[in-house]
Amino acid sequence: MTGITQKTIRAMLPGTFDPPTNGHLNLIERSARLFERLDVVVADNISKKCLFSAEERMEMLREMLKPFDNVRVVSFNGLIVDYARKERISVMIRGVRALVDFGYEFELAMTNKQLYPELEVLFMPTDPIYFVLRSSAIKEMAAFGADISTMVPKSVAEKLRSRVNVVDTTP
Repeated sequence: MTGITQKTIRAMLPGTFDPPTNGHLNLIERSARLFERLDVVVADNISKKCLFSAEERMEMLREMLKPFDNVRVVSFNGLIVDYARKERISVMIRGVRALVDFGYEFELAMTNKQLYPELEVLFMPTDPIYFVLRSSAIKEMAAFGADISTMVPKSVAEKLRSRVNVVDTTP
């Protein structure tokens, strides 16, 4: 076809990633196949109580994402649309697990669209095997000594176990 030019589309996948899960990894892998460059943006929001610092979360993600040449892990403290504008990113990817997630994400997408009309938001459904993975639930399970080895990468499980106080549930 004449008149059509190849455009480099850069995308980002923002999140708290506290801790990064296999579900996050799945979304990142799938997104990295679709875009020339993908920025994984770790929210460094002081008003949100996280178990791991932004630097620790970035370190875990960088370890998990070593095989991906086109993925960059960064942290950002501010409106995500400001990061997108500054970096000239035109696509934001948001993972959704259920209708409840979609409602929240849709409202957020509409707000972001008002703030930065050039930003497109793509909703990516979670792979069914990761449907129930929530970082908050994984932290709670780890605190009670549950086996989280299928929910997070091994290195993350080790860091998580060493960080949480394991609750003794024996009678």
